[in-house]
Amino acid sequence: MSLQDLAQRLNTHPAIRSKTGIAEATLALGLNAQSAGRPGDDAAPLPRAGGYDLLAGEGFIPAFVKDDPWFAGWCAMMVNLSDIAAMGGRSVAMVDHIWAPNADAAAPLLKGLRDASAAYGVPLVGGHTNLNAAELGLSASVFGRANALITSFDAAPDDILIAAIDHRGAYRNFDNFCAALEAPPERLRGDLEILPTLAENGLTKAGKDISQGGIVGTALMLAECSGVGIDIDLAAIAPPVCIAKERWLHSFPSFGYLLCVRADDVAKVCAHFTDRDIHAAPIGRITNGSALTLTQGSEAALFWDHAVTPYLNLGGQNA
Repeated sequence: MSLQDLAQRLNTHPAIRSKTGIAEATLALGLNAQSAGRPGDDAAPLPRAGGYDLLAGEGFIPAFVKDDPWFAGWCAMMVNLSDIAAMGGRSVAMVDHIWAPNADAAAPLLKGLRDASAAYGVPLVGGHTNLNAAELGLSASVFGRANALITSFDAAPDDILIAAIDHRGAYRNFDNFCAALEAPPERLRGDLEILPTLAENGLTKAGKDISQGGIVGTALMLAECSGVGIDIDLAAIAPPVCIAKERWLHSFPSFGYLLCVRADDVAKVCAHFTDRDIHAAPIGRITNGSALTLTQGSEAALFWDHAVTPYLNLGGQNA
């Protein structure tokens, strides 16, 4: 497959295209990147004395919940905590919202929530329950705090793009690569602590957690919010053993972050992850302009130009 073909396949992949729904929702709500909480970030940062309160939430498609309700419950905790960490924050508490036909149907979903709460050490403090629904449904919201922020809006030309992803896992379902289920609780908690440590030490101020859009879709969201371009070096991306690179580019890892770092700080930032056996390496650079380009050796292919075709369409740095 040529690099141009790969770029086109990724451009039209459903996981990457699904994020365009954000633009429809924010348009209907009258929101943009300058609204309170800065839509487009992984969590809404609300300034307070000495730092920020953080709010985030996740909803799950019915097919995902039905396929593996225990894992869906676990993920409700896991992905919300990742959003808070991606902002340089620490999670404080979570609320859940459950729909199910009856208590028996809800039981594995609730157990997944409970098991993840115990593993990560973040309490479930309430929510909403309906045991008379037609099918299983799940969403959850998390509250956290940050002393210093990592945001989607502060990537700058000449920054180096680092991908930090835990490879110690396997696909659980769909394109969800989970490295959390076999990890001891102390490791899960310590790994999340890396992000606020980096923020507080001034080693990074821009980044995102890798979401359903995978590495390329997440990089595109970061680029559009910051009003920059990004060149991604495919040769620098090393998937776990036996995983095809194309699938890895649009996979959702349970622990995965893109961070924008000054060139002089790349080694220090990567060491925070590799010291904990998390794979971390530079995979590209931030550029002027609006193009997200895939490169390999001397070849280059345009994946997306957010000035020509907005992805989130929130109006970022240039609004």
